Amino acid sequence: MTTPFKHAKVNFRWCEACGTLILGPRCDHCGSSGRDFEVSAPGDIRPCMGRGTEVIRSLFMKYFGTTAFLEGKLLFLNKISGEDRADEIVVDGRVVGVLRFSLLKNEFLLELRLDGALLLWRVAKRGVVTIDPPPGHLKGKNISGRDIREMKGSFLIEDPLIVLAGNLVCTGAARVSSDKLDDSEKAIGIRDVGKGEITISKRRTDWGDFVRANVSYLAVLESSAVSDVKSFVGNNPIPVTLSFSGGKDSLACFGIARKALKAFDLIFVDTGLEFPETVQYVQDFARRNHLRLIKADAGKAFWEQVGSFGPPAKDFRWCCKVCKLAPLTSVIEANYLNGTITIEGNRIYESFARARIDFVEHNPFVPNQIILNPIRGWRAVDVWGYIWWKNLEYNQLYDEDFERIGCYLCPSCLASEWRTIERIHPDLSGKWNDFLDRWAKENDVGKEFIAHGFWRWKILPPKMRKLAEHLNLKVPQMRADRIALRLVKGVSPCATGGYSIEAVVSLPRKRDFARVAEMLKTVGKVRYSGEYEIALVKKGDSTAKVFGGGQIVATSPTPEKTEKLFESSVKAFLRSQLCAVCGICAKNCKQHAIKIGDNGPIIGEESCTHCGKCSDACVVAHYYDKIVT
Repeated sequence: MTTPFKHAKVNFRWCEACGTLILGPRCDHCGSSGRDFEVSAPGDIRPCMGRGTEVIRSLFMKYFGTTAFLEGKLLFLNKISGEDRADEIVVDGRVVGVLRFSLLKNEFLLELRLDGALLLWRVAKRGVVTIDPPPGHLKGKNISGRDIREMKGSFLIEDPLIVLAGNLVCTGAARVSSDKLDDSEKAIGIRDVGKGEITISKRRTDWGDFVRANVSYLAVLESSAVSDVKSFVGNNPIPVTLSFSGGKDSLACFGIARKALKAFDLIFVDTGLEFPETVQYVQDFARRNHLRLIKADAGKAFWEQVGSFGPPAKDFRWCCKVCKLAPLTSVIEANYLNGTITIEGNRIYESFARARIDFVEHNPFVPNQIILNPIRGWRAVDVWGYIWWKNLEYNQLYDEDFERIGCYLCPSCLASEWRTIERIHPDLSGKWNDFLDRWAKENDVGKEFIAHGFWRWKILPPKMRKLAEHLNLKVPQMRADRIALRLVKGVSPCATGGYSIEAVVSLPRKRDFARVAEMLKTVGKVRYSGEYEIALVKKGDSTAKVFGGGQIVATSPTPEKTEKLFESSVKAFLRSQLCAVCGICAKNCKQHAIKIGDNGPIIGEESCTHCGKCSDACVVAHYYDKIVT
């Protein structure tokens, strides 16, 4: 399956007569093929609901003094790249602006697009500036204060503006506030330039109109997904479960499963960090639909471990093992001795990591679980259309403007959503903020480091490094410059039988986690998840799990085997990050199983005998003797 994540545009159609997005070749209500419009790729467009609508209305009122054009209109959002939340705003089949959340200002901002200016310039009560156009083209130019002839209302620096220049209509941004224009050489920056006027339809619409326009399209989606599930389950006579998180995607999968199957159970992983609304919703949903609910409960595991490992991060998701994988593994082992087929709501549009998922996948971290992804090719708008078509009751947290529902303190949560959490659950946000404050003091980190969400990364991406520079913020080294290993647990009997060692390796991370997984192939058979940065290594009757953040767990029937596997895994982790691409390992491989690529060794799994000769010859692997005494 090709990835949808490209720098391009995606076409959609809008029915002018019915005032709604149409997903199929034509509108089911009036038969119109609609008008084409474009959004940015990957085009995971979604409805704007509840509080999200209020946010957009408040911004147009703030900057342009009117929301009349939004009355009775369906709003859609299309996620684009940005430092935090960034969504194209679609009104009447036109991208009128971009909603952005500023980490620096901790507030929503509006960026006006040309169609928005063409729609608003006659009706706006503020934010409109008339200028004497300077010679030459306007796009990308800065307009001086001397060229401003008339203004509607005042504005502040960086506010979006509509600029009228003769017969041209432009979008712009204020370079200075309106009370400091004077003879400023750079008063307004011009972005886009156009002509004419857009009049918006007077037809009032609701989500029922959207569903009626798309019934045949939604029916085809359902039919295909139901057929896939029926076909696979019919040939595999083991119990079927539905991973039910309380989110929209698993709810759509419920609709598919209900039509495809005679019986299935719901599995809910309560990480101990769920919203109380979600826990109640899942319990009520199972009861109303007369379904058996299997609950995998992590209890207080997160709070018991966070002191040792620190805040989870986008590139250090130790919490997934503790709060999700461990309880899920236990509950499946206890309830499904012969395994289970689990239907999940994974979609390719959700992230780069999920862009290549297949319909059938085997979970390398949860034994005896086969995963089906029946809605993998659906967009968010497809999911919501299906939910409304089938009258499925969704989690009301979506009306609070959450894009996704999950752990309330997840590092992948948007800063804009964290502000919502502080509003609706000050108790939960307060508990987490108290921990972050204590952690900041222990690690000599300033309040701004916490306030602007820097804790959500171990290695800061470019956008956060840029923000740190703007704030003149000293960023502490989240991973030690020196190499260090901290044993969390020495060799000891483990609950599943045998012996285990747990530790965290700290070192400057230089390469993608895929390099870790590649190097671990010298230890044993490897399966890994790029999304969660977890690699599972099997060597005979022994198992090691290695996490992107440096956590390593080795398990084996005897203490001697455990220590040997642990040592091999740590050495592979060190080699993956500190490799000098010298090629000595390849020269020492008697099986010729190693080739040297631009980023380091590439291991031929079929040829490798896991003899360890490559590690013995590697200078980097000898760091192990320095960090383990």
